[in-house]
Amino acid sequence: MVVVSKLSLLLTMMMMVTIVKSLSLINYGDALTKSILFFEGQRSGKLPPSQRMTWRKDSALHDGCDILMNMVGGYYDAGDNVKFNFPMAYTTTMLAWSVVEFGELMGPDLQHALEAIRWGTDYFLKATKRPNIVVAQVGDPISDHDCWERPEDMDTSRTTYYLSATRPGSEVSAEIAAALAASSIAFRNINRGYSRILLARAKRVFDFANYHRGSYNNAIGSGACPFYCDINGYIDELIWGAAWLYKASNNQYYMNFVKSNIEYIQSNEFGWDSKHAGINVLVSHWMMNDASNQSPFISNADNLICSLLPNSPTKSVTYSKGGLLFKAGPSNLQHVTALSFLLVVYGHYMEANNKIVNCGNVVAKPCDLINLAKSQVDYVLGNNPLEMSYMVGYGQKYPQKIHHRGSTLPSLDVHPKHMGCRDGDKYFQSSTPNINVLIGAIVGGPANDDSFQDSRYNVSQSEPTTYINAPFVGVLAYFKKY
Repeated sequence: MVVVSKLSLLLTMMMMVTIVKSLSLINYGDALTKSILFFEGQRSGKLPPSQRMTWRKDSALHDGCDILMNMVGGYYDAGDNVKFNFPMAYTTTMLAWSVVEFGELMGPDLQHALEAIRWGTDYFLKATKRPNIVVAQVGDPISDHDCWERPEDMDTSRTTYYLSATRPGSEVSAEIAAALAASSIAFRNINRGYSRILLARAKRVFDFANYHRGSYNNAIGSGACPFYCDINGYIDELIWGAAWLYKASNNQYYMNFVKSNIEYIQSNEFGWDSKHAGINVLVSHWMMNDASNQSPFISNADNLICSLLPNSPTKSVTYSKGGLLFKAGPSNLQHVTALSFLLVVYGHYMEANNKIVNCGNVVAKPCDLINLAKSQVDYVLGNNPLEMSYMVGYGQKYPQKIHHRGSTLPSLDVHPKHMGCRDGDKYFQSSTPNINVLIGAIVGGPANDDSFQDSRYNVSQSEPTTYINAPFVGVLAYFKKY
């Protein structure tokens, strides 16, 4: 009991990095609303009358025409104008998982969350319309990154990169299958017909990914690399897709696939490239209520928790003096939001099953996981040494010069004349704040000394991405009840 209280005390202290008064100012409901609104700023295609981010306009209305497919729609992944389907599918999966777990807590924001999911799934239905063909990406990243122009003005190459039986891409295809399956659950009680369509397509795409194995790194080459190379292989995406298909269909075939490949799940990584930790948490839910079950998925998920807890003897992450979790690599908040989501979900599962986690001599209760996640959320929203929110438009102090083309350049409402490839350079180089506020965007975040450079040149710190925001939607929904 003494060990438990020490852990709880340490996590509580992390949550109070600045002053207690600042905690009372955090409005999780407002942050949730804005985190979902952000996705409207990332939309590609023909925008609906309900569009709330009104400085954005229609864009990329001819995508897919080079292969005679309608690929209009979907999301731009970050501050550029390319549609990278691998991280987009992960984004859609995480939005759907957020709704599946915490949709009932979202209130009026649930409808907007479902709209954000459907903007992705409608696009992926197009991407997988032809049997044995899966569109993996739209837009040439080399020419796109050589220009600084609005998505509404794009005159760079909109090459459509696609996969086939002879040019497979199992990681992208299986992640799309996961997104469609997870979304079918999110829509099950809202639109049963659409849910069935999503599930049927998910099964077909999973079969394509499984029966025609290979990496999209090889299939589309420079289209994927060095931007979103698959580093850790595609087996984790196949297991991830199967796990979601089992949850959506209750078909034992998919669970058998998951169990027969457990030896491939060996890390605590989770994000657009690696699904290991997410698989363990997701699958543990079905096995946790059996006290006699010695499932490796549960022990793996427990190991994840032990790798994150600040005073665990097997901790593998670091924390800044201000209390922010850090992992190696750029854009650190992608790890913070994804792992915070897993902490909340696993803590939720543990609570329902009266479970604890043993990390050597440290014993963690569900509340310890929740408190750790809350400390991360509070840091992101302003409870940090700089007293800065890393969500654009939230709070009084937030990044003003984010690395994002549409936010940097004047809207068509203000500047209706076409802007060419280099016409936006003066806006990028300007020292003034961005013209358009991309409300709800979470940027890459501070350095490990809690410093932050608010500069468009500092891409790692100042660029927002859809896959940073997506898991945060579920986390904020959970904490909205606080």
